[in-house]
Amino acid sequence: MAFSDLLEQVGSTGRFQILHVTLLSMPILMMASHNLLQNFAAAVPPHHCAPHANLSMSSMGDVLRATVPLGQNGKPERCRRYAHPQWQLLNSNSSESLWEEGVEEIEMQRCEDGWYYNITEMSSTIITEWDLVCDHRALKQMSQTTYMGGVLVGAVLFGGLSDRFGRRILLLISNLMMAVGGTCAAFSTSFTMFCLFRVCCGMALSGVVLNSFSLIVEWIPTRVRTVVGTGTGYCYTTGQLILAAVAYCIRDWRWLTLAVSLPFYVSFLYSWWFLESARWLVLTKKSEQAVKNLKTVARINGRRAEGDKINLEMLQESMKKEMACSKGSYSALDLLRTSTMRTITVCLSAVWFSTSFAYYGLSMDLQKFGVSIYLIQVIFGAVDIPAKIVVTISMSMLGRRPSQCGALVLAGVMILINLLVPYDLQVLRTSLAVIGKGCLAASFSCCYLYSGELYPTVIRQNGMGWVSMMARFGAMVAPMVLLLGEDSPWLPGFIYGGAPIVSGIFAFFLPETLGQSLPDTIQDVDDRGLGWKNSKRVPEKEDLANKDPSCILLKESV
Repeated sequence: MAFSDLLEQVGSTGRFQILHVTLLSMPILMMASHNLLQNFAAAVPPHHCAPHANLSMSSMGDVLRATVPLGQNGKPERCRRYAHPQWQLLNSNSSESLWEEGVEEIEMQRCEDGWYYNITEMSSTIITEWDLVCDHRALKQMSQTTYMGGVLVGAVLFGGLSDRFGRRILLLISNLMMAVGGTCAAFSTSFTMFCLFRVCCGMALSGVVLNSFSLIVEWIPTRVRTVVGTGTGYCYTTGQLILAAVAYCIRDWRWLTLAVSLPFYVSFLYSWWFLESARWLVLTKKSEQAVKNLKTVARINGRRAEGDKINLEMLQESMKKEMACSKGSYSALDLLRTSTMRTITVCLSAVWFSTSFAYYGLSMDLQKFGVSIYLIQVIFGAVDIPAKIVVTISMSMLGRRPSQCGALVLAGVMILINLLVPYDLQVLRTSLAVIGKGCLAASFSCCYLYSGELYPTVIRQNGMGWVSMMARFGAMVAPMVLLLGEDSPWLPGFIYGGAPIVSGIFAFFLPETLGQSLPDTIQDVDDRGLGWKNSKRVPEKEDLANKDPSCILLKESV
């Protein structure tokens, strides 16, 4: 009898699993709210230098005209003003001719008295709170980079700690850390304090997601993992729509940050109810508690009599294979042991990095489209729904490799074409960006499954951990690339578009896995070879979606 048989005995899809999965999926709804919070909390409103402090006139328009020059776009410049008020501009019959003749030679200075912000769209953002404009504009992107850095650190930290101390206790800590970190960020008194608590939120987010997915997949049978995995993936998509609605109703960054953090207090409270993974308990030599948990599941599912039949010997016998596998001595270095493994690791690293890099590059710069950021957030979130459906069908019919290559190359092409579209054609620009973002969402869905099928069982956890780290690194770098647009507006788009195309070429060198059995050892991977060298397939009757990768994919998807 295997552990899956024991799970069937106590009820594998009963009331316990339904309630368990539902409650664990709730925090995932708020995951997008923190990942994409920057779009609203750090929105840059129209602004210009504040007039000289010693001026007092009834007409604000006259003061502005006399103190702030106009830029080439006909609007007040954002970062310069006249060193001395130019009252003659008010008396001139032709301000345009005066500008052409000599305004450029007038002495200028920085915004010594601060800035004036148009707060019709957002009543307050971190930009207006701490004047993150002009010479300090790079700090806006730094705040998102530090947050993603926290996500990266949290994945490494909480991943290891959960294997040592258990999923449940780390989930409790992560929920509390997210709630407290978000609350403290909302009431930060300095930008440094805000970034510090956002790092804490990023770390906690990794802990919530990793441990939630672990508890989900370790209490459900293999046959429903694909369905549950898809459902939890759509929770993130739904979360993007929720963020747009909440941000539309709450226009102050402090209250918005607090609003997306408070639900984690609720998650912390009901997380005490969760049962620790029986699989983890057995592997850490806590079999007695595992038996108690299984009997509790049986009671909740209405199978008390079946649960009473389970004893310590039966449980240890069912987990014999897993306990043997856990004693292996493999490490991350095995990802590069052979030439085939090196090729797979390098190519997958490029795929994951560029997918995350371009995804967050597009998703974190909504203001450039010139339409309502609330509307574009809804559109960007909704496009994930058909994108994931299309790529699922494509992976089943065309294969993993063409689906992965196609999604990446098409995303890159859409982003590059957008560079050639005039700024005035906002509908066309937005449509191309939405298609590109949908392709990147499809690429994410594909690479989760594809990677789990490429890596052998003995190092699948290490492999998925590595490529997930590359994705988080890409998310860290993405905001900083936007700074290159200050001097060359076309450069960020060129980089965001070029990266997926290059990685799409890398993906071509990966072997196809559709219709093939999962590799268990590194030797199995070498025997299969690379797809562009050996396209021979070994049919496998068993549905690959019911194999172990779904467990690993769910656990590692942050």
